[in-house]
Amino acid sequence: MNVSMLIFILAASILAAAWLGLYIAKRRGHPFLETQADPQPWNLPQLVLASFLTLFAELAFIRWIAVEVRVFAYFKNLTLLLCFVGFGLGCALVSERVRWSAALKAFLGLVLIVRLPWSQGPLERLSQNLGAAADVNIWATGNQWRWVPFCGAALLAAALFLLIVVVFIPLGQTVSRQMNAAPRPLSAYSWNLLGSLLGILAFLGISRIMLPPTFWLSAVLLGFAVLQAGRRERLLVTGLIVPLVLLLHDPAQHNGYIVWTPYQQIQYSRHYAGNGDFAAGFLRVNHTGYQSIVNLSSWFLARHPNLLLGPADENPYNLPFRFAVPQPHVLVVGSGTGNDVAGALRNGSRAVDAVEIDPAILEIGRREHPEGPYDSPRVSIYVTDARRFLKRSTARYDLILFGLLDSHTQFSDYSNMRIDNFVYTEQSFREAMQHLNPNGIVFVKFQVDRPWMAVRIAEMLRGVFGKPAVVFRTETGYGANATCFVISSGDRVEDALAADPRLAQFVRKTARALDSGRIPITTDDWPYLYQQGRWIPRTYYSVGLLVLVIAAGLYSQITAAARRLPSLFFFAMGAGFLLLETQLVSRLALFFGTVWQVNGIVISALLLALLLANILVEHGKNFLRRPWIFGGLLAGLAVAYLIPFDRIPVSASVEGIIAAAVFAMPVVCAGLLFALEFQTVDSPSAALGANMLGAVAGGLMENLSLVIGMRALLLVAMGLYCLAGIGLWRRWRPAAFVESGAGNRHARVVQSVSNY
Repeated sequence: MNVSMLIFILAASILAAAWLGLYIAKRRGHPFLETQADPQPWNLPQLVLASFLTLFAELAFIRWIAVEVRVFAYFKNLTLLLCFVGFGLGCALVSERVRWSAALKAFLGLVLIVRLPWSQGPLERLSQNLGAAADVNIWATGNQWRWVPFCGAALLAAALFLLIVVVFIPLGQTVSRQMNAAPRPLSAYSWNLLGSLLGILAFLGISRIMLPPTFWLSAVLLGFAVLQAGRRERLLVTGLIVPLVLLLHDPAQHNGYIVWTPYQQIQYSRHYAGNGDFAAGFLRVNHTGYQSIVNLSSWFLARHPNLLLGPADENPYNLPFRFAVPQPHVLVVGSGTGNDVAGALRNGSRAVDAVEIDPAILEIGRREHPEGPYDSPRVSIYVTDARRFLKRSTARYDLILFGLLDSHTQFSDYSNMRIDNFVYTEQSFREAMQHLNPNGIVFVKFQVDRPWMAVRIAEMLRGVFGKPAVVFRTETGYGANATCFVISSGDRVEDALAADPRLAQFVRKTARALDSGRIPITTDDWPYLYQQGRWIPRTYYSVGLLVLVIAAGLYSQITAAARRLPSLFFFAMGAGFLLLETQLVSRLALFFGTVWQVNGIVISALLLALLLANILVEHGKNFLRRPWIFGGLLAGLAVAYLIPFDRIPVSASVEGIIAAAVFAMPVVCAGLLFALEFQTVDSPSAALGANMLGAVAGGLMENLSLVIGMRALLLVAMGLYCLAGIGLWRRWRPAAFVESGAGNRHARVVQSVSNY
């Protein structure tokens, strides 16, 4: 047993002992770490810290759990919704003890379950059994859905879901307690937004410098410690950071290393041939195979003649150049570690533009690739999203090569798309065609695991170019296997096949037959490349049902005195705003790229917009009227739905700015409406809890875009805001005013009605 394993066992033992100690204390009637339920004095630093920690912990758990338990990466906003459930339940439990003990046990239990070595098999099978389906492509899961394995996986998933929910309950309790204690609820809500904004910015910072989850989760635990009421409790929680760090730390690897990029975890390992030559570098992303670095130089293949199954020019990294004109100007989208770029240089390309979204993968290729493609003066490197580059570049190419850039597990942290969804759409291929020279070709390589995916890509190319693509498969003992799609607007592909009999014979021999049947093509409005049809897959229903069952089960444990139906207004506002947020993130990702900076900047801008709305409400009461604001909200949503942004004759950057401005109106109006109501509520905690649970409902309704498309979600959001309008009318109708009674509540109502 090596030293790393001994340290790992020691750290796991300490955390397990801490968990057991908390459990025993609870059973003996000594709820250690649980703050009393007495009313708390107003404490601004505690509110800001708890708000900061809520957003920071949400982002940390979203990224970490999606890597370690791969199935979380595929179900839209799953971890975020679980965090919302926990926070909302915390708001409902504002009058009870703050459940730090339960949260700490859940936190430690989750880390232990995920990190213990013998958990890896069951967790991987969890991903396979929950994700197996014929109508949605989830990497390494298969397509046979079976009841018994699914039920076992569902039980394990429910346990993980429950642990995540429990972690966020005391954060909701702490924030809502301070909201209730605040002399001015709206001012407290503004501080809550400011703390949340700081939490997002802090996580963006650690993502930028690519710190591992050891730092993220240690920061969460440190925040838990600072929020404790007593010195002894703070010391205990702080002391647990040491075994947590040891348990999360990835030990040094022989001939390899691990990097946490802003998008994913990358495990890189080197492999050598028998004579000591570098043979290949393997990249695993989020614990599944992703890319290989290969050496196809002539001197290396001469030293290792048995590496390839066939001639070198039939390797998928050399084949594209047999179709292209001599000395082509090449664009490689999804250049990765540089295999396609190296192929372009080997085959005499005069210039290569290499586009790669992940800077860490690019750096691995620059440092590790034996042919050194990124060091060539003929290569220009662009660290950006492929679609963003296509929208902004004015260059024309003889060959546009879509490398194997299919995203295996990485979804956006804030929306329901994989980071490559907008790359494989009809509009994307049309933009690529516009960048071709008269004899230019488009060459697409893709790992097709479902026959309908090949049909989809072929049909998109047919629709854009007006003729069928040449489709064939490549198999090699060294490098990547792929399905290849080759097409040109002119006759270049046909001329190349006629001029090269060996190439024509190879294409005929490896031609891929395409299944018959209609498969909907992916568009910028329906960019779900990995889903067979316009329906919600059965696996999504199952996971959504698990979330609802857990939420209902925990809600039933709330005491009857604290249990109440959520406010219709605040619930509907939360659901509508979650859909509006998703629309804004997705729309701006289309114009500015699905890069991590765009996601973070958009969410930060949303929080700033809400802060602005609060300031306007506090200092502009004389001109704010609810009917006008509500009308502006619906009008803004209607404008956002009706404007064909892709048809505006301006540059992509200006188009994105126009989209941001259009969506700003409903965002600000929603913020104003929420702020006006929030300042007059009897219980800020109940309003905040209803808003968070509404966001959960909105997150589940986001799956409707799989059926109706993304833009139509704006109509769903309009319906939800109409429900909020009904709740607003019920709140301010004359009967409610008459029955409201006297006292402080009466004064607040009179003050607000004067501004209605």
